[in-house]
Amino acid sequence: MHHHEKAAFLKFFITYFVSVALLILVAGFFYFNQMQNHMLRMEEFSLIKYARHIKMGDPIKGFHKEYHHRYITHKNTRIDIRNFSSVGNEFTKIIPMNHNGMYLQVFKSKKEFNQKLFNLKIKIISIQVLLLLLFAFLSYKLAKNALKPLQESIATLDKFAKDLIHDLNTPVTSIKLNMKLLEKNPDLAENKIVQRLNKSVHNISELHENLNILLQEETFQMQNINLCPLVHEVVEMQQDLYSDIHFEVVCSNCKAKINANAMKQILQNIISNACKYNSKNGYVKIYQKDNALYIEDSGKGIKEPNKIFERSYSAEHSTGIGLDIVRRLAMAMNITISVRTSTEGSCFILKF
Repeated sequence: MHHHEKAAFLKFFITYFVSVALLILVAGFFYFNQMQNHMLRMEEFSLIKYARHIKMGDPIKGFHKEYHHRYITHKNTRIDIRNFSSVGNEFTKIIPMNHNGMYLQVFKSKKEFNQKLFNLKIKIISIQVLLLLLFAFLSYKLAKNALKPLQESIATLDKFAKDLIHDLNTPVTSIKLNMKLLEKNPDLAENKIVQRLNKSVHNISELHENLNILLQEETFQMQNINLCPLVHEVVEMQQDLYSDIHFEVVCSNCKAKINANAMKQILQNIISNACKYNSKNGYVKIYQKDNALYIEDSGKGIKEPNKIFERSYSAEHSTGIGLDIVRRLAMAMNITISVRTSTEGSCFILKF
């Protein structure tokens, strides 16, 4: 599954599941409150029934020991007939007697009520957990089904792109070979047209390699390797193209879990841009510090550093695809890239 597919899957799954989960939790909360109020009313009715037996002189053997009562007097005090309260571990209710100022106060232990309330909580939580598991499974299935059209479209585009890149291999290789033959001709070696043509061929080759590596994103084989030899290899390639740039590399042992081909392409794109947009007789410094690799140049800086990794962003004489591919390859290898820039140059930081 591609990164964008995973992101779309997670967004759909989380949105649907969280919405349903909130409904289940809110419904459970209101149901619990409703049942609790109902149980409290039943406790009050049981106290009224117990008090009626006492007032009528009926036997109270049918009531548990958790019931008891007492007589109290409240002279010149009016007690609300709807009174019902909890005192300590008991419920209590005060009921007026026929005698003036005499009241009957009845009590009932909360032990049975608390046990019923606890059982109710366990029942509601159990049902909620089962419903959440059920809807988590349904959310997963719905998210997978919703992604099917997207996956089919991506598979079709990937196949088309792979076929296209495969068909481009021959003409690109032919152009590069013929370019090398032209460079061997002493009469054309210093020809500016040939030099410009050589750089254009190099750009085409880079674009071809970018697309080729990008299509292998889902089949990356990650290995814990020292990337410094890759840095030196890329720098040697760029030195041949940009003889006026001074390169300084301080990298001996920088190990990270990466895919060598993808990492090489990231370095190729960043270092190539550092050379391409550098000042005349400028420099490119590459050095390691802690668990990071720094690529610094002496160019004129980047106007919009926050947008450089967007596919729609492109600087002068740039397609804008290079750094977008850098971002995608870095994401696939869990590499964090940040940029510092000023009018005196830029610095790309790759943290592993």
